[in-house]
Amino acid sequence: MLIGGFQKMTVLDYPGKVACTVFLTGCNFRCPFCHNASLVTERWSQGVSTGDIFAYLQKRKGLLDGVCITGGEPLLNDDIDELIRPIKELGYLVKLDTNGSNPEKLRELMENGLVDYVAMDIKNSAEKYALTCGVKAVNFTKIKESIDLLINGNVDYEFRTTVVSQLHSVEDIENVGKLVKGAKALYLQGFVDSGELIGSGMSAADKQTMEKMLEAVRPYVQRTELRGV
Repeated sequence: MLIGGFQKMTVLDYPGKVACTVFLTGCNFRCPFCHNASLVTERWSQGVSTGDIFAYLQKRKGLLDGVCITGGEPLLNDDIDELIRPIKELGYLVKLDTNGSNPEKLRELMENGLVDYVAMDIKNSAEKYALTCGVKAVNFTKIKESIDLLINGNVDYEFRTTVVSQLHSVEDIENVGKLVKGAKALYLQGFVDSGELIGSGMSAADKQTMEKMLEAVRPYVQRTELRGV
């Protein structure tokens, strides 16, 4: 697998934990608002090896709680187990970020005890999923399978939606709430232009609209909050 970045410490990426973050390159989506365009559109390595990461984690035992694995889309890597298993053997918690397009691999990791927390992006309502993902078609059955797997599983998780004014209406976000009905957590994230987007012409929804969206999803989800607003 190709490692596109390694952040040695974060208190933001893994809720309630001090962690580091491994960025894997490559993605099967092309969301126009994606803030990590270079991780998505190219398969490249920053020069960080898995050996480097394991050596760092060995030194930081007792100081870090966990490791976040993100991308890109990490589950494009069939050999991701080879990254995660040694991390778990060192005693760390593992958080996985995913777009939910590979429920088979997600299930395998969950059943083998290789992930402790999963953050799955819910891009939009079913009708606008492919548009929001920047691709011609999305196998939405697989997206729904991943949603159900997390809701009915025994691994801690959250769903999250990045809200872009050009792509999301209040009705769309309410439909996202219906899509994950019964979930323990759905976070609505404010869009931030990183300056490294895949698309153009994207902008954040205003706070008032975001608050309306929050109210729209509250009947469907146990916990929902705004992030970055």
